[in-house]
Formats: sequence, C-alpha cells, structure tokens
Amino acid sequence: MHLSQRGNLHEDILAVASQLFIQQGYHGLSMRQIAEAVGVSKAALYYHFKDKEELFLAILERSLDQVASIIDEISTGQAATRQKIQDLVKNILEQPAELRAFIRLASQEMAQLSVPARRKFNRTYHERFINKIQAILQAGIERGELKPVDPSVATWALLGMMYPYFYPAHSQEVPPPREVHTQLVRIFMDGLSR
Repeated sequence: MHLSQRGNLHEDILAVASQLFIQQGYHGLSMRQIAEAVGVSKAALYYHFKDKEELFLAILERSLDQVASIIDEISTGQAATRQKIQDLVKNILEQPAELRAFIRLASQEMAQLSVPARRKFNRTYHERFINKIQAILQAGIERGELKPVDPSVATWALLGMMYPYFYPAHSQEVPPPREVHTQLVRIFMDGLSR
C-alpha cells in the first residue's frame, strides 16, 4: 500500500507500521523496513516520528484509546455488572484482530522500550484500560452484585481468560462465536464448581 493512493501520511504510517509490528514484533522491525513498506523515505518517516519507540507508543496509545472508548460506553450504562462484563468481553473480542493483538503486544514488548517510555506507557495502560475494568468490578462489589474480592485480582483473572484471543493466530476464530463470549463470562462470574 503506497501513501499516494491515500491521504494522511501520519495515519498511513500508523496503519502500515501497526501491521508490521504485529507480524514482526518490536525488536524484529526497523525504521527502514517501515519506510519501505509505507513507500516514503526514512527522512519522511523521521519527520513524523523521532524513532521506532515513539512510533510504537503512538500505535499502542491509539489502540488504547479505542479500547477505552468501548469500556467507557459500557461502564456509563445502567446495566447490572454481569451484563457489563458480558458486553466488555463481547465488544473487545469482536474488535479487529489488529486491535486485540496490540493489547497483547503492549504487555509482551514493554521490555524492548526505554525505562521512561515503559513507565509512561504503563501509567497510560492502567488509566485507559486496567483501572477502567477494575472500576466496573469495584462498583459491582459495592452494589452487592459481586463477592467482596480484590478488583485488581479479578481484573487480571478476566484478562487472563481473554488473553489467548489477543493473538493473531486465532484470527480464524475471530470474532469468537457468541458461545465463547458467554462461556468466558459464565466461568468468570460463576466458576466451574457445581
């Protein structure tokens, strides 16, 4: 895909680089490869992003914004907590494979980034993703809809159940059938015991 066929160079860079990061990971990708795939010079690429780290973080933050808007819409509704969790799982797992893959990349590739970049992104990741899910669970606990558990542990348990679906290798299952959403929520909310 060459940019001259589309409009916004900045957005084109983000779109092409997103695919490349998913396919090759952070370490396996160079700015030269990105520039070639986009169809621009390295100088043009560096005009928009000072380095690979800044580009990667821009992609991650854009993906987080998309996920945060999904969670915000769910959390402001009047539904019971169980329904909010059902909606959360369904909406995240029905997102394009690229968006789900970046949730995984955000955790897997952090060690590749500088310490200041990791700290900054970690704060953003918690503010726009983790804390929002915890808030839904905390509100459910306070309303007596959920058992009094640590909402941070419950959040990581829920995400752990969803994690396999953040891999592009599961694209043949994407979006997962409705029954997968239902079963994940049933297991999370009710456990496996009879």
